[in-house]
Amino acid sequence: MAPINPIRVTERAQKLAAEILRPGDIAVDGTAGKGRDTAFLAQCVGPGGQVHSFDIQAGAIESTRNLLTIAGLLPRVSLHLRSHSELAEVLTPAQHGKIGVALFNLGYLPGGDTSVITQPETTRLALNAAYENLRAEGRIICVAYTGHPGGPAESDVVLAFAEAHAQAGHAIEKIGYYPNPGKPWILVVNKPAA
Repeated sequence: MAPINPIRVTERAQKLAAEILRPGDIAVDGTAGKGRDTAFLAQCVGPGGQVHSFDIQAGAIESTRNLLTIAGLLPRVSLHLRSHSELAEVLTPAQHGKIGVALFNLGYLPGGDTSVITQPETTRLALNAAYENLRAEGRIICVAYTGHPGGPAESDVVLAFAEAHAQAGHAIEKIGYYPNPGKPWILVVNKPAA
């Protein structure tokens, strides 16, 4: 496996999302951040789709709201100032089992407080909830970082999630994964066709 460029890791994750998403789909951005992934997902799902975007930081939600407003995409997005581990709680009954893509870009908010990071336990819960609510042939895309305090422990949770799905016979791909600290990597888990 060739290493991936950390500058392009988010672009690669978006490309992986675009391969799966269809107009009218439901998508999840597990970490709103600055709003770029949320806006990208909103473009992919089109006016008939819906994106649920999560962040525990009010500043991240506000940045995302501003970007979506400028781009005219806000009507397609539900912003949630809460943990991504609560994903299943915000889905409407009609949306359960209908997520096309759940995208997670873990770590901390670029330019924000680097002590506020995604946590292994909430990430584990979020990944499981996302998988349980994927539609057939839906996809989880998780970008994990190992170069900050807490990153290696969270990366281990993502790796354990990958291994559990691999053992269950599900299609997974680890892109750029090396056990070396400081290297970002992407996990892709595809839900089999029904």
